[in-house]
Amino acid sequence: EEELRKLREETNAETLRQELEKERQRRLELEQRVNEVLKARAEEVPAAQQPPKPQAQANGTDKHSHTVSSRLQKWFCDRFGEYVEDFRFQPEESTVETEEPLSARRLTENMRRLKRGAKPVTNFVKNLSALLDWYSIYTSAIAFIIYINAVWHGWAIPMFLFLAILRLSLNYLIARGWRIQWSIVPEVSEHMEHPKEDLTVSEKFQLVLDVAQKAQNLFGKMADILEKFKNLFMWVQPEITQKLYIALWAAFIASCFLPYRILGLALGLYAGVKFFLIDFIFKRCPRLRAKYDTPYIIWISLLTDPQLKERSNATVSRRCCCLDFGIMFLFLQLQTAASRSYMGSSAPTGISKDEDTSRFHTTKRGNFHEVFNLSENERPLPVCENGWRCCLINRDRKMPTDYIRNGVLYVTENYLCFESSKSGSSKRNKVIKLSDITDIQKYKVLSVLPGSGMGIAVSTPSTQKPLVFGAMVHRDEAFETIFSQYVKITSASSSSES
Repeated sequence: EEELRKLREETNAETLRQELEKERQRRLELEQRVNEVLKARAEEVPAAQQPPKPQAQANGTDKHSHTVSSRLQKWFCDRFGEYVEDFRFQPEESTVETEEPLSARRLTENMRRLKRGAKPVTNFVKNLSALLDWYSIYTSAIAFIIYINAVWHGWAIPMFLFLAILRLSLNYLIARGWRIQWSIVPEVSEHMEHPKEDLTVSEKFQLVLDVAQKAQNLFGKMADILEKFKNLFMWVQPEITQKLYIALWAAFIASCFLPYRILGLALGLYAGVKFFLIDFIFKRCPRLRAKYDTPYIIWISLLTDPQLKERSNATVSRRCCCLDFGIMFLFLQLQTAASRSYMGSSAPTGISKDEDTSRFHTTKRGNFHEVFNLSENERPLPVCENGWRCCLINRDRKMPTDYIRNGVLYVTENYLCFESSKSGSSKRNKVIKLSDITDIQKYKVLSVLPGSGMGIAVSTPSTQKPLVFGAMVHRDEAFETIFSQYVKITSASSSSES
């Protein structure tokens, strides 16, 4: 077997050698054929067509010039190719920024970063306001004299540039470790709280609420300022925009005829006197400011969009109330005339008008005094003749059918009457004597909903928990009526006892 294996290996090696020899022979034959073809073409070219020596010199010159131009092009590409590539137009790629997930630690750190970043601006504003408010009399007096002198000699712009250079120089020294304090108002070092590693759910929720409250107040102030500027320039309040319009025309005419040196001097002197002296007096005397400070009066008079909306709604409601009052007055006059004619013709003799009105006042179930088992002189007050739709919530009852009842609430001179809307006996109705009420107040059934609620809670000695009349559309009107009648009854009873 070993001999056979060796024989096979030798046989394979011999086969490969044979194939390599064949390939070599083929390559040699192809090279010979190519050389023969090239020789044949070279012999066919006539000797007359061969380029003479001067032409060879011309070709050499062209080759040299081509080499120089290629070198120059290569040098230009190496030197200015990068700048040329910068001006190549490319399609704009739409990149989507990845938003970070909400994190209490990240939120706290961003708030601290914002506070640290805004600190130089807030310090500058604080020092400027202290300078204009004469916090330090000597500093403000020196600054006022230097400013007026610079404006008078036309050095206002160089003065501000010099102050900027001086501030940068001081910042450089402070960054190098120098202890320099250039501030009118002494800086108070705030205690920096170290961020907690782990916050509880309540702390995270409180942190989010604090940040949301600050953002809400900040956005509200920014929106007020932007809306005032928008309303000023959009002629929302024409009487105020007209003043700005006249002032701009006056400034335009002055800039056309007066030299810029005189205009700069006038504006500079006005700004110095206004900010250093006049505003200082106005801040100390609010009544003078309210009368004579024109920019302040204009700014206060400008309204924001919510204020404009409230004013327009108030105007519309006032007009509607006047119109409704006129229509109601005419309707009452017509109704009074008709009732007088009807009572004069159909009322039986010996019965007064009050008794007739109380007898004929009915509800959906019948006469009012029969439905609630009251005396005939008990009738609803004029403000609630038709009653107020509501639902009675009796929290002493546990059955759902007795817990909530829909119906109508009436108020008489001595009673609070609730008529159930479900058919059945009069036991489902509720009558509460006003003198038995121990407490009455507005009530909010669902605390998670916005607003002050739509319910009235009434406490009596016979109930452990207050009775609630909820889902009242006219809750405030009903509460005022019930409370005023309750106060009237209690004061009358206390005076009679005394």
